[in-house]
Amino acid sequence: MISTTYLAQGSRVAIRHVCRQDYEELTALAQDSAEMLRRWLGDRESTPEAFESYVMRLEQPTHEGFVICLLDTDVIVGGVNINNIVRDTIQSGTVGYTAYASTTGRGYMTEGLRLVIQHAFGGLELHRFEANIQPENTPSLNLVKRLGWRREGYSTNFRFINGAWRDHERWAITLEMAQARKRQEVS
Repeated sequence: MISTTYLAQGSRVAIRHVCRQDYEELTALAQDSAEMLRRWLGDRESTPEAFESYVMRLEQPTHEGFVICLLDTDVIVGGVNINNIVRDTIQSGTVGYTAYASTTGRGYMTEGLRLVIQHAFGGLELHRFEANIQPENTPSLNLVKRLGWRREGYSTNFRFINGAWRDHERWAITLEMAQARKRQEVS
């Protein structure tokens, strides 16, 4: 468990940046969830060196990495990365996220991803996010739909996973879409 200040918090979860001290907890979660995640992400290397490489990537201005933690225990229940951040007139990034088998189906990813997006639209001054999701990944598609993302396209043979090129749907949300969604939820 890491003692730190959260960047944002909701009713049940909070977000903070990934740090080197997360290695053991994230590795255990990934191993426990390997069967669930393999279909969508492929096999992942879980060595200290691979994790160090991941953390070093997050130290670059083009990447941000967050963990979603339970407020009452600080236990990690999910992760969100913002990759390929482009600044200037685009202010955009590609979002990837991971839920873990022990805590799926409880709404933690919905609350956590909402917090990350709010933080990124605010403090990081980003304007748009994309997520690329395999068409068969119903839980992931339902997640972005719940948060008001819009399907923008279909990318054939987009990513090489488990020995084959996989098609993906491209979903996006902008600052304006998130603000409109928030106004709807309040009224």
